[in-house]
Amino acid sequence: MNKLLHRRLALLDTQEGRPLLSAGLRGIEREALRVTLDGELAQTPHPKALGSALCHPQITTDYSESLLEFITPALSGTACLQELERIHRFTLSRLQNERLWSASMPCPLPAEAEIPIARYGNSNIGKLKYIYRKGLALRYGKTMQCIAGIHYNFSLDERLFALLQQEEGTCGDLQDYQSRCYIALIRNFRRYSWLLMYLFGASPALDRSFMRNGQGELKKLDEQTLYLPWATSLRMSDLGYQSAAQRSLTPCYNDLTSYTDSLHRAVSTPWPPYAAQGTHNASGKWQQLSCNILQIENEYYSSIRPKRVTENGERPLSALLARGVQYIEVRCLDINPFLPLGIDQTQARFLEVFLLYCALQDSPLLEDGECQASTDNFLQTVSRGREPLLMLNQRGKPVLLRDWGQQILQQCAPIAELLDRAGGCNLYNPVLAAQRAKLEDPAQTPSARVLDELRQNGEGFAGFALKQSAKHAAYFAEKPLNPEQQAAFEASIKQSLNEQSQLEAAKQSRFDDFVSAWLGSAK
Repeated sequence: MNKLLHRRLALLDTQEGRPLLSAGLRGIEREALRVTLDGELAQTPHPKALGSALCHPQITTDYSESLLEFITPALSGTACLQELERIHRFTLSRLQNERLWSASMPCPLPAEAEIPIARYGNSNIGKLKYIYRKGLALRYGKTMQCIAGIHYNFSLDERLFALLQQEEGTCGDLQDYQSRCYIALIRNFRRYSWLLMYLFGASPALDRSFMRNGQGELKKLDEQTLYLPWATSLRMSDLGYQSAAQRSLTPCYNDLTSYTDSLHRAVSTPWPPYAAQGTHNASGKWQQLSCNILQIENEYYSSIRPKRVTENGERPLSALLARGVQYIEVRCLDINPFLPLGIDQTQARFLEVFLLYCALQDSPLLEDGECQASTDNFLQTVSRGREPLLMLNQRGKPVLLRDWGQQILQQCAPIAELLDRAGGCNLYNPVLAAQRAKLEDPAQTPSARVLDELRQNGEGFAGFALKQSAKHAAYFAEKPLNPEQQAAFEASIKQSLNEQSQLEAAKQSRFDDFVSAWLGSAK
């Protein structure tokens, strides 16, 4: 354990510090495709019984009209998992002859033209969200946008940052110190996030309809299933969110200013292939919001983001520039097809330990090629993570993945012990033990379990994922919401529909002017 981590843990293992460990907030965003009972992509509009995708705070859509997104509030501990389960129960009770796809990689997909883009109504903001998604289709294709994942939002209590700042004798504004700490967390996440992909990656196979232009380096498991034998997460591999434009963008996480400057340049700098296509098609209709490297900052497909809650109509980049980092969003998590929610308390508790380790551990600047080495370690793990004797680059020296992983878990152990002492429980130490077992035996990882299931049952990826979808639907149906919970959801659905109606009834500015003002607000 390095000296900084040891000193910070000693500070937090006090009467004043221990309560602050559990005082931070956690939130989960889970995406899931709507599919028919036969496992085909649902072509139906977003169900009115789920409210307005534009205005409902917890049930919306992501890229496609068929791609639901569930959003929990920011809550303490693992309460967000309980809320996520309630959202699932309500949603599935309202879906007619449809289910939620259980995996990150999509169901068998129709032709690109038949994948519906999400619609958000006739207000200016609703149309802007639709045009942005048209731009994503133009730039990356619709197929890639049907991949689903889990985003995990994590914050530490501001009093914890104040305690650390006081102990370290650091002068200056507390919010600036907090932003620096979150950026330091992100640097360490970049160093060590390959471990999350090994432990929790769950997408080693996919339906061949996803590969529009041949199977590439993938192997054939059966006529409809492609895979890589040692892969942990094809979702996060080169098959996922990649483009020449985004590869030209390398945000620096050495401070908040360099990060925001990188994104500002990306949303302000034209990219020649996009400029050649233009913002409007031959018929004069909008097809992308801008011709820049990114239309908006959310287009940057990173594995982790610094975030700040936005005010009404505010851009995420503007919020960061104005008020600093408030929390971080982990974006690289696969949906575990064996779990009804795609995530469980064991994984959530390990994420808490791991992110505290990234936050409290020493975090030097990413220099001398370490940034590229971290990217390479991540990509090696998602495509070859369970390969025996796989070597990663540990600050210029080769090291076995399993050995480095055990080193990290050993350094996480004092954090797990402190969390257990602070909570008067024994919840976090068993979580670490479960992850050590996966490093000792790769067959226990979700990715290995998926491939084992496919080989044993001979049902192919689509058949396996559909079977799991049916199991999850039955699980949620066994315990419906109580009347009070049901009434609360019904009220929120009605309110969201009313809000959209009022928004569309209000006087709107000219759409072109609205887009110009929106894009200009990040300056």
